[in-house]
Amino acid sequence: MIQIQKLKRLTVYVLLGLLTSWIVSCTTGNVGTSTKQASSGASIEFWTMQLQPQFTNYFQSLIATFQTQNPGIKVNWVDVPWAAMENKILTAVSGKTPPDVVNLNPDFASQLAGRNAWLNLDAKVPNETRSSYLPNIWKASTLNGKSFGIPWYLTTRLTIYNTALLKQLSINKVPSTYTELAVFAQQIKEKTGKYAFFVTFVPQDSGEVIESLVQMGVTLVDAEGKAAFNTPQGKAAFQYWVDLYKKKLLPQEVLTQGHRHAIDLYQAGETAILASGPEFLKQIAINAPKIAEVSATAPQITGETGKKNVAVMNIVIPRDTKQPDAAVKFALFVTNDENQLAFAKAANVLPSTTKALSDSYFKDVPASALTLEVARAMSAKELQQAEILTPTLKDFNKLQKAIYENLQAAMLGEKTVDKAVEDAAQEWNSSRS
Repeated sequence: MIQIQKLKRLTVYVLLGLLTSWIVSCTTGNVGTSTKQASSGASIEFWTMQLQPQFTNYFQSLIATFQTQNPGIKVNWVDVPWAAMENKILTAVSGKTPPDVVNLNPDFASQLAGRNAWLNLDAKVPNETRSSYLPNIWKASTLNGKSFGIPWYLTTRLTIYNTALLKQLSINKVPSTYTELAVFAQQIKEKTGKYAFFVTFVPQDSGEVIESLVQMGVTLVDAEGKAAFNTPQGKAAFQYWVDLYKKKLLPQEVLTQGHRHAIDLYQAGETAILASGPEFLKQIAINAPKIAEVSATAPQITGETGKKNVAVMNIVIPRDTKQPDAAVKFALFVTNDENQLAFAKAANVLPSTTKALSDSYFKDVPASALTLEVARAMSAKELQQAEILTPTLKDFNKLQKAIYENLQAAMLGEKTVDKAVEDAAQEWNSSRS
């Protein structure tokens, strides 16, 4: 299932983009021949998240091609509702009855990687094959120096904005930094009574806020994994969001509604900008064609560091699989250059292999290009500098929870910013013992 930057936190809003994408037939391709030949008569189970029926043809074609090229391997594709995946995979892994190949995201997968749930791929994937993936993206699926996943598709965040609203207010520049965003938010509120944007502080949802801390120069954890954000930079970042909320420049529901609400508000013309992936442009075109007509894109907003995010989806192989060689072979087939390019075109996402990303599809933008085409090229260009902003931790969800809940307390005036930062750091450190 599609993602984009916790299982429920990331996959749900990138899925929304995929559900509106066209279905295309999968391009064939060969995996690295240095991978050990799978045993004859192997049967493997492949789990995805809520891709039927929109991508049924795509994956049926993919699997048929793989089985033709590997007659000794049969692939059984199981599509799991996204809301059920977390509990389902946890139950399967703990019961030692897991599928053989699973699509997850690194944040959630790392939680189980810390419990030795996944196959160590360092000995299974040849260096030559591994080098075909973007190096920084491969690192997103490593923990304690071991590779637990294979990168698949990626998204970078862009700023989608309402050109008509900006023109009406005589604002000719969309903000590029958080400092500019605060000024922009004040202007929009004073002149229209509307909000410039929506961002969620719900702990189980989007990681945009925690990533913003890193972009503002905050170090989340030190080399030992202990909290490193109880610093002047950390307090300044907390203060930034607290000030926006107390000045009523953020909707009150940022404390209760997830990222989905940001899309709803933008499509209704109630916010000027939407921080999201280009895959959402198709959804906007379907749900709010008038808003889509006046929408344009700009690079993602960042802090003084200039850092930009990339969200990764990967493929993992449970350690208790009965067919490790066949599972690795299929995982590498799904994520090879040809199939990554085909899937990226189908889903309006980015591939994680160097060759696929270098395709002209992501570079050539005609003068008459549609907004989606411009956004695709802009997103691919961002990927050259984008990085995984948050650390790979087995309990990352607890870190985000501690930060978000204490940020909320400060926003509501229940704690001072200093106290909120101190408590968040203490809660994270306590959760590790």
